[in-house]
Amino acid sequence: MEKYISSLQNPLIKEFTLLQSKSRERKKKSLFTIEGQREISLAIKGGCRIKTVLFSSEIIAEEDLYVIKDLSNSETDFIEISTDIYDKLAYRNSTEGILAIAETKEHSLENLTLTSQNPLILVAEATEKPGNIGALLRTADAANLDGVIIVDMKTDLYNPNIIRSSVGCVFTNNIATGSTTEIISFLKANNISIYCAALQSSEMYHSQDYTQASAIVVGTEDTGLSKEWLQHSTQNIIIPMQGEIDSMNVSVAAGILIFEAKRQRQFK
Repeated sequence: MEKYISSLQNPLIKEFTLLQSKSRERKKKSLFTIEGQREISLAIKGGCRIKTVLFSSEIIAEEDLYVIKDLSNSETDFIEISTDIYDKLAYRNSTEGILAIAETKEHSLENLTLTSQNPLILVAEATEKPGNIGALLRTADAANLDGVIIVDMKTDLYNPNIIRSSVGCVFTNNIATGSTTEIISFLKANNISIYCAALQSSEMYHSQDYTQASAIVVGTEDTGLSKEWLQHSTQNIIIPMQGEIDSMNVSVAAGILIFEAKRQRQFK
């Protein structure tokens, strides 16, 4: 493979563009794109296999490129691209001069390993907006949760907007996806209490004991959680609202609930 690319018609550049824009292409090839030094570093540390790195030597410092090379395995291709091509491929204005193509990982429930005896898990149902998913993953990383489970996901986990909005936390979290029925069965089989953020039959969120194995379950801002979750809830919980509106952004709500659980666990 050539080590310098200056044409947008190059097959690798066309492949990158398709992977960047088409969920179907990412799923078909089990590949996805990454932008940025931090995100690529986190992906490698998170166990993702980097297939190709594209870089602009006019933008990225040589020492920063060496950091990525040191983290990568010997099979990773490093290919220089022209600045014009980089500008066409990069999303961010605060550019760092480096992009990558990586292999996707399997995120089925069967592959979710919980090492803690008292895991604390975030479950998010039917979250559609990549920005919200990214924000939830950032919160989960900040709290060092044992797992994040996304229910009935409406997009793929390797959507560039999720990677970007999560600032790479899509790689630092222990993530699984599945259907509502599958996930409820998984939680019950592992004796994990289910705390649903919901208005119906709820108690104040800070009145519950989250020191044992617990899952905090959040739904969409518009419709909340589905009936199936409410039917299997250990206890519905509510954050008291003192203003004119009766809901808040799902990632903000999740952060309040998660860090109450962490406070009770003395941030262990």
